[in-house]
Amino acid sequence: MGQDAGGKEVDGRGVEIVSEEREEAELPAGRWTAARRTWRSRRRRLVLIVLSVLVLPYALIGLYLLEFIHPVSTLMLRDLVLLRGYDRQWVEFDDIAPVLVQSVMMSEDGQFCAHAGIDWAQMRGVVEDALDGEQTRGASTIPMQTVKNLFLWNGRSFVRKAMELPLAIAADFAWSKRRLMEIYLNVAEWGEGIYGIEAAARHHFGVSAAKLSRRQAALLAVSLPNPIDRTAGKPGRGLRRLAAVIERRAGRSGGYITCLYN
Repeated sequence: MGQDAGGKEVDGRGVEIVSEEREEAELPAGRWTAARRTWRSRRRRLVLIVLSVLVLPYALIGLYLLEFIHPVSTLMLRDLVLLRGYDRQWVEFDDIAPVLVQSVMMSEDGQFCAHAGIDWAQMRGVVEDALDGEQTRGASTIPMQTVKNLFLWNGRSFVRKAMELPLAIAADFAWSKRRLMEIYLNVAEWGEGIYGIEAAARHHFGVSAAKLSRRQAALLAVSLPNPIDRTAGKPGRGLRRLAAVIERRAGRSGGYITCLYN
């Protein structure tokens, strides 16, 4: 053994000899470097996954411009994953009774044809009520409910609402009002495992979506906010009273539905 020109110990073949103490001292640094590399790799992967999740709904909004594509909701996907199954029969917009469309608009979003995805006047009222400590009322538009059904989850959450608003604007911008209403009425929940107006009409009243009466349409419309507890086919007194109000409004809704019917 000897030393090379740099003062390192080498054996007879010129191979550097590393002492056990030096080897043990160098291992932690090597492990730390490897750990940092692994963390950076995982962090990049996580960022890519998050970005993909955020961007995917906008890509799907573009894809759903194609009218032969029949979107499914996150609740439908949940039922599939849990092996529950569900009933949904897609129906074209022109095969839905106009009284149902009128009733849903008057119940859920009277300014559907006027706004661009968000009813800012209603939204300001909700914010003002919240700041004043008062109970807030609903301000969800049909575009907001549609993107929530397609891409997000139920329940109140600032995170969900922050994601919902730009998605609603994008959907309203990309889709025609008829396409937006068609998608909404085909993914809305109307009971346990009952999705879309065709399945709802047949389940609750034994008729197709095209054959709904004014009263049946109104009952289906007012059950939408809580379709599990509000059963359109077996309405209580309160639900019948609400339906009567919506039925009257729907009968006077001609000026509100010009974006859907010429």
